Amino acid sequence: MVLWKCQVCNFVFEGPQPPDKCPKCGAPKEQFRQLSEQEAELIIRSRKSNYLHMRALSLLRELLTVAEEIIQDNLDPPCVKIASEEKEFASTTIQKIVAELESHMKKGKWG
Repeated sequence: MVLWKCQVCNFVFEGPQPPDKCPKCGAPKEQFRQLSEQEAELIIRSRKSNYLHMRALSLLRELLTVAEEIIQDNLDPPCVKIASEEKEFASTTIQKIVAELESHMKKGKWG
């Protein structure tokens, strides 16, 4: 797999040759550089990791909603206690994942 990176906007293109112009910013073909095998591997691995983090975010947001429903239902104190713990866990973990994804973006580990 050959990856090309636009030097203007950092768009990553996959293909045997760079596009005639950048699909994101319109820069000409000459603004693309072929990524090294090591750079390409990092982007491929980062895409998978980032996808999994985004999937976890979706599930954690669903957990927040479900936990809040349990709390509002207020069936009994043990149920509310568990739901409150779930809500706290989900909220904290969401914040940690968002911070991690931000660090990936700053390090160029996005692709």
